[in-house]
Amino acid sequence: MLKLRLGLTFPELYTVAGLRRIDAAFLEHLAHADASLRARLDAARAAPDALGRLAESDLLIAIAPHLEDWLAALFGVEAEVGALQAAQHELAPIYACKRQVVQRKAMNRYKAGQAAAFDGPALGRELEVKIGASPVGLRGELAYARALGEWGQDDAAHEADIDLALRYAAWAVQTPEGKALHKSGVLFKTPRKLDYLRLIAVETERRDGIEVLRLAGEDIRRRDGFALTDPGTDLAGGLDQAHYCIWCHEQQKDSCSSGLREKKTAEEPVPGFRKSPFGVTLAGCPLDEKISEFHKLRVEGWALGALAMICVDNPMVAATGHRICNDC
Repeated sequence: MLKLRLGLTFPELYTVAGLRRIDAAFLEHLAHADASLRARLDAARAAPDALGRLAESDLLIAIAPHLEDWLAALFGVEAEVGALQAAQHELAPIYACKRQVVQRKAMNRYKAGQAAAFDGPALGRELEVKIGASPVGLRGELAYARALGEWGQDDAAHEADIDLALRYAAWAVQTPEGKALHKSGVLFKTPRKLDYLRLIAVETERRDGIEVLRLAGEDIRRRDGFALTDPGTDLAGGLDQAHYCIWCHEQQKDSCSSGLREKKTAEEPVPGFRKSPFGVTLAGCPLDEKISEFHKLRVEGWALGALAMICVDNPMVAATGHRICNDC
């Protein structure tokens, strides 16, 4: 049974007095770990309105790793937290390769027309010999990413190997066959522009003389009651989404959180919010969650720190699950 350490008990989590003890215990931990950071936190608590949004974000991001270590000790889950950090570290080559190789190099060197002429399966077999694994599946994507990282240390010596890998990536990303093969992966996928009049891909067929729309067969999920019909994603998929974030809070332009505004003009120095093609005002997160900030922490490996950042503005996150609202 899970037990609290540091002389604290679970019932104390549900009382004001207990929470004050917990807070005091963390402040003591922070003072030992980083006295200057503890002083910054004390100053912010004394005058919270004097802290700007960016300064608040910087402070919370600096505190998060210390909070993660302390929470792991409090609940006695240091080994589990360490294992999660290790698992994320192992996946790191995939996200670096996706941005630097797949998106920047492969897509620029070989366009869709060229990729369509490639024999993808043959390239995959040739690549398997080079990297020691089929490039399909998480294990294969990791082998691909690691190989590209090694080859990139000496481009000239591995010119042919790199070109082979780029041709395969271009085929995997830009052809129907490649997309189908890597549908469940993360490496060989790139952001796509939304077609607001075709948000759900459907096929047209005739039944009893009537034209009807249907989902592609592989996209159909059977409904059983009112539970969600999709399982969410795994660690690799979640980190892939987090790596897509560009941490725009650092430029104080976190549109996911604070909304997407029209361009500033002399007549309108504080422009209004943009609207979607359906006329929906893009005002950002109704809870004003620090979305960019928690993505940054998650990408850096601080899972509990990222969760704590969410809880600052949304303490009921446990009730919302893995689904997000349309405002985000």
